[in-house]
Amino acid sequence: MNNSHGGFSAAELRKLRSLKDPHGIQRYLNMQPYHVADTAWSPRRVLRENTSHCYEGALFAAAALRVNGYPPLIIDLEAEHDTDHVIAAYKQNGHWGAIANSNYTGCRYREPVYRSLRELTMSYFDTYFNLRRERSLRTFSRPVNLTRFDHTNWMITDEPVWFIAEYLFTIRHFPLLTAKMKKGLHRLDDRSFRAGCLDRAEK
Repeated sequence: MNNSHGGFSAAELRKLRSLKDPHGIQRYLNMQPYHVADTAWSPRRVLRENTSHCYEGALFAAAALRVNGYPPLIIDLEAEHDTDHVIAAYKQNGHWGAIANSNYTGCRYREPVYRSLRELTMSYFDTYFNLRRERSLRTFSRPVNLTRFDHTNWMITDEPVWFIAEYLFTIRHFPLLTAKMKKGLHRLDDRSFRAGCLDRAEK
């Protein structure tokens, strides 16, 4: 079996290949309704259900990137007084971009224009906030190549794939702010908050 195919059926591979590139993968995620259930679906299950949340969307994007010739990389963004965010990272012409699903408007796609992973991560800073309107992003991980989990059939399993999320808790994360910076942060203004919450899904 070709590991890049991961056990997907011929029909599933056709669908994933039809997305073609990072922006096509993001468009597919954008068309899905965002769901807020406490699930950890594999990319195959996301294809079947046609819905996902942040973590599932990142895994799906990584699998779709792989089928289309990119390494399946994800990065964990850690937050304070907020939930973490997982993005699928890709590189084009020496610059980083990202694919992501999010319940917040500004935490999704990034064009491949960032020279470093820190630059890429910081592009999420102003739009990464909690419902108290606090800018909450604090650290980012190194990229994780999901081929390390191929023995688990992470792309096609019907079992929850929480083990990848659990692994993200164990790896090194790099701080973005000094203590002085954190103390000086201001809350979002009303207009930015409303824009960031546009069409937000509720439990």
